Amino acid sequence: MDKFIVEGGNRLKGSVEISGSKNAALPIIVASLLAEEGKTVLSNVPELMDIKTITGVIEGLGAKVKYDTENETMEIDSTSVGGHIAPYDLVRKMRASFLVMGPLLGRLGKARVSLPGGCVLGPRPVDQHILGFQRMGAKISESKGYINATAKTLKGAEIFFDRPSHTGTENIMMAAVLAQGKTTIINAGCDPEIVDLAEFMNKMGARISGAGTPRIEIAGVKKLNATTHTVIPDRLETGTLMLAVGACGGSVELKNVKPEHNEILISKLSESGVKFKIGKDRITVSRDGRPEPLKITTYPYPGFPTDLQAAAMACAAICKGTSQIRETVFTERFTHVMELIRLGADIKITGDEAIVTGVDSLKGASIMASDIRAGAGLVLAALAARGQSEILRVYHIDRGYWSIEKKIARIGGNIKRVAV
Repeated sequence: MDKFIVEGGNRLKGSVEISGSKNAALPIIVASLLAEEGKTVLSNVPELMDIKTITGVIEGLGAKVKYDTENETMEIDSTSVGGHIAPYDLVRKMRASFLVMGPLLGRLGKARVSLPGGCVLGPRPVDQHILGFQRMGAKISESKGYINATAKTLKGAEIFFDRPSHTGTENIMMAAVLAQGKTTIINAGCDPEIVDLAEFMNKMGARISGAGTPRIEIAGVKKLNATTHTVIPDRLETGTLMLAVGACGGSVELKNVKPEHNEILISKLSESGVKFKIGKDRITVSRDGRPEPLKITTYPYPGFPTDLQAAAMACAAICKGTSQIRETVFTERFTHVMELIRLGADIKITGDEAIVTGVDSLKGASIMASDIRAGAGLVLAALAARGQSEILRVYHIDRGYWSIEKKIARIGGNIKRVAV
């Protein structure tokens, strides 16, 4: 296990290229299982632990994968896929592994998938996925920690989500593309990663319309083919580095981005005094002086991303005034608060809301990451703090950020990885 040693207090300056989106790449890799012949070639696939985990899952099902990490390309041959069991020892590592149920049901008519693991962020049931599969005619049972699903033929149906579900929408889409008739998802997730998945499957021969809106329609087809696709840039890495500038000050150019994917964050940071110069595929972020307070409520896209809440709180910790951050997506996503307090932050929690009173400066301390995004927030706080900080359990951060310490060092942050 590694740790980060951070000497805080540096302003950030320079340019950095954003990696491909983890949350787009994962379902796209899984959707490649739907191609019965040929080789799918994906570009801009980030070298992350979660990517390696999902690769292990589909290889266990019979797919053949060649991953060129240097060029960030992946070749997937799903011709020989015949396995339908996704075991606990793989699925427990990452919640997104549950996404294999949709394509396995669609292609093989059966799936046995362990209940998912991954970051502990409070109750995140997969009931919306299961109800959707049942609406399409699948028979579902649970035994010994596994969900078992069978369906001679999936049939199109109207599926209503109580609340927009990112992974639920993706799982139902992947099952529906080979179902008989039309499937309509109502109150669907609108995330850019869902749009990217739909575009990928349409290249394979699927007929999906409405992706990016609350109503998605999928007309089932008989067969999908292998294709090529470039994964979109990671909006969460983009947002994390924007907030790093907000916390530390300076001026940083972010390259290989889609500005429209971070509109609400740009709006919130602009209100706090952070300046932006926006191009077609790049953004320059700059900040002088302490930022004004933030008022944020997390909500499914296009609302403020829950995955950037911890990073926003790190920025709020040094704002000149009192910020309000309300978490409405995950009930237990304030695990980073006590670690921020160890750095000198002034934070009070009441229910689902954090009241953050900005301090003149944070001070270095030994802190611990509890999940991917909490860990990223702690990195930002340590960069803004005076003195040295030690960040433990950085394997959480590695699941979602490729060599974050190298990218931050490239723009002037004093951070290094040390083996424990």
